[in-house]
Amino acid sequence: MRIFLAADPHGSQQTWDKMCRAPKVFKADVAMMCGDLTGKAITPIIQEKEDKWYAQPHGKRKEFKKQSDLDKFIKFTQDEGYYPKILTPEELAQLRETPGSITKLFQELMVERIKLWMDMANERIPEEIMVVVNPGNDDDYSIDEVIKNDPRVIYPLGRVVDVRGYPMISCEWVNSTPWDTHRECPEDELLEKLETEFARLETDDYSNVICNFHDPPFNSGLDTAPQLDEEHKVKKAGAHELLGPVGSKSVRAVIEKYQPLLGMHGHIHESVGYREIGRTLCVNPGSEYREGILKGFLITIEDGKVQAGRVEL
Repeated sequence: MRIFLAADPHGSQQTWDKMCRAPKVFKADVAMMCGDLTGKAITPIIQEKEDKWYAQPHGKRKEFKKQSDLDKFIKFTQDEGYYPKILTPEELAQLRETPGSITKLFQELMVERIKLWMDMANERIPEEIMVVVNPGNDDDYSIDEVIKNDPRVIYPLGRVVDVRGYPMISCEWVNSTPWDTHRECPEDELLEKLETEFARLETDDYSNVICNFHDPPFNSGLDTAPQLDEEHKVKKAGAHELLGPVGSKSVRAVIEKYQPLLGMHGHIHESVGYREIGRTLCVNPGSEYREGILKGFLITIEDGKVQAGRVEL
């Protein structure tokens, strides 16, 4: 069995387009995109006249007088993971003045893109390939039902999924972060959630179990990230950024305790790699979604043995 694993596309349309091609390119039996599916923000495009628009990405004003130039900007914005929305000045003012309206629009745009992604997966990924998709800590709950209701794509959370003969448990939650995301909690609560997932297996033999846990294990080399101060600025020693482990001690604890076959993680974009924790192989494909690069691991499981190699599109 060959699994193509990727994570953290954060709304990037170009990255998802590549995700739909990856299973054929890498001859995978299973395609998985696990965690942080949605983008970070709306990009308003203000239509001042019938043939005049402007936007202010990253605080810099851009003006468009041709539809073709506007279309290019919209595509670029979608590929970066943002949600472009054309509005009149009056519509923008109303959004700002109406409590909750920006959040509602954001949710609508996220749901719309996830629906598009599910349609693309159904149309482009060959039927014989198993497709697994789940949200991560950054994702609003509004998108979950879209994946759950898809007739083909598997939503793995809260259940045991048979992955070509190997039982898989999943958890999208992570330990506490500075960003107050949707699905994060203190380590003691996360440990309870992880133990609940292992309890679903109803077995004492975990040697063939696959763990799809978004948070990487603490101090594994898969969780190295810049250290932040109280103002969320990167700490430095001279000109060098200070790095350190930010993964979950609870994830590490259950991996050490149960020693599953495979741990599949994400969350920390810059910490690509694989590590063995006892007999468990743990991987983090990382993410470069803003550059439109689909980073992944091609994981081969045969006769209870697992191998993994980094790939990208």
